[in-house]
Amino acid sequence: MLAPIRSRSMWTQVLTTLELIYNQAVRNVRKDHGNAIIGLMLNIAQTMLLVAVFMIIFVFAGMRAAAIRGDTLIYLMSGVFLFMAHVKVIGTVASAEGPTSSMMKHRPMNTLVAIGGAALAELYIQVLTVFVILFIYHVVWTPVEIHQPVAAFGMLLAVWFAGLSIGVALYALRPWMPGASRMLTMLITRMNMVASGKFFLANSLPESYLHYFMWNPLFHAIDQARGYAFINYNPIHTSTLYPIYFGLILIVLGLLGEFATRKTVSISWSAKH
Repeated sequence: MLAPIRSRSMWTQVLTTLELIYNQAVRNVRKDHGNAIIGLMLNIAQTMLLVAVFMIIFVFAGMRAAAIRGDTLIYLMSGVFLFMAHVKVIGTVASAEGPTSSMMKHRPMNTLVAIGGAALAELYIQVLTVFVILFIYHVVWTPVEIHQPVAAFGMLLAVWFAGLSIGVALYALRPWMPGASRMLTMLITRMNMVASGKFFLANSLPESYLHYFMWNPLFHAIDQARGYAFINYNPIHTSTLYPIYFGLILIVLGLLGEFATRKTVSISWSAKH
């Protein structure tokens, strides 16, 4: 017997999609490690190692004077946290399960769920990592003082959204040019090691150098986050809204590209990956 086709309202479809995205996010968190806590601990260790390396560079290169007057570790962590959230979501979304994946054979599954699940899982891991590291630092080392914590956290969300939009554009490109998509993902990650502004402040850069960094939403977000974290720093060159506008434009273009790709997808494309 054929089951009758039930018409569903728009809100029912939206709620069903959100539920699928949540389930996919849980699956992504547990994908690399059956125990999600192990995956979280590895991400915490990676972030703390990056902070430690940058702290060593700051000390031995004599760059501590270039930081904002205040807690140097908070200065470094404000850059590393946003950098990690940005590049991690780019890589995760760009490598999410594509239209030729075996998971797409299941009727409720689609590319939107794959993208949303990958992005949500990465946001969960990065936010939890930030809170755990700051808690440990607050309890073990010194009390954490952030001038406007809610606004600083908002910049983390903004740079995550900008990274999501870049990841969607690379995701749409991957079925057509998988090699180029992987290369661009790696290139963006490597460029942001310098172009993100983790080591310096926008206010301290000469005008002739600013245009090398102003295109980067991560540069704007880190500089603005430091303005919210430290009471004695006021960003004058960067914008709070730039990462959001950047993300909105690129995610629309990326979703249009993904829609066009989905319409012309062929199972033979899976041989490219």
